[in-house]
Amino acid sequence: MEVSLRRLRMLRELRRRGTVTAVADALHYSASGVSQQLAQLEREVGATLVERHGRRVQLTELGLLLTDHADDILDAVERATTALESAQGGVTARLTVGVWASVAAGLLPSALAALAAAHPGIEVRSVELVPEDTAGAVSDGSLDLSFVIDYSDYPMARDPGLTVVPVAVERLQAAVPAGTFTAPTVALAALADQPWILAGRRSHFGSAVRIACHRSGFEPAARHEVEEQATALAMVAGGLGVTLVSDLATFQVPDGVDIVPLTEPVMRTVSIAYRTTTTRRPSLELVIDAVRTAASEKGLGASGSLP
Repeated sequence: MEVSLRRLRMLRELRRRGTVTAVADALHYSASGVSQQLAQLEREVGATLVERHGRRVQLTELGLLLTDHADDILDAVERATTALESAQGGVTARLTVGVWASVAAGLLPSALAALAAAHPGIEVRSVELVPEDTAGAVSDGSLDLSFVIDYSDYPMARDPGLTVVPVAVERLQAAVPAGTFTAPTVALAALADQPWILAGRRSHFGSAVRIACHRSGFEPAARHEVEEQATALAMVAGGLGVTLVSDLATFQVPDGVDIVPLTEPVMRTVSIAYRTTTTRRPSLELVIDAVRTAASEKGLGASGSLP
């Protein structure tokens, strides 16, 4: 019997969350995609694992039995991988990391260049996802690790099966058409009457900015809704409105844009998330150290030691 580890994780999540819809939301699949994967798992093991009662599903006795062993199986795979890495004279590993645009451009190049020079046996592949999707992809095994973010007023919900290590701390700053303000700083409330270029309400970034604006007493008038900070900066340069951008997004600012610090900064913490195991893979530790060093060199270092 050959069992897919990804499908085992889905079965485990089904017991934890109770519905296919909840599993789909947590792992960023469609509900039909989860159902198809579970059906394939049943074919792999040759047994019925899930019973459907209308719109609800329930694990069978065999499904519960297999789920009871899923944690042991998945943990054993992690332990074996760690043992193989630790037994080698030099660390050799292939890791896949989830990123979004600003960390891919602002942190990854220098971090991976330093890592390659010191540990050429570690190969890191990156996959760009929206920040809301990266943690779920680690949980379901699609990624080995991922960047995640927490805003000072709006922390992300965490999967208890993941360990999260801070690697950088950023401010959000005002990005305005050149010459709009002459003072060295600006209060967020001073942007209340400006047209805004802003991410959607369903995005973590868009929600965090709106919460910060509400705390300053206004609802931002989102004239243009875009998700990427680079796109928003280009629109600011064209005089279409104002926005907030993170420190990592300010390293490549187009002409025609002024970056003005806020008098009361909005902060966000960039962390790396990976699946929790009793022993961490040496390659993971080296990647995290390289990213932390790159962030520190840019003045964005996060305090605290590795757990």
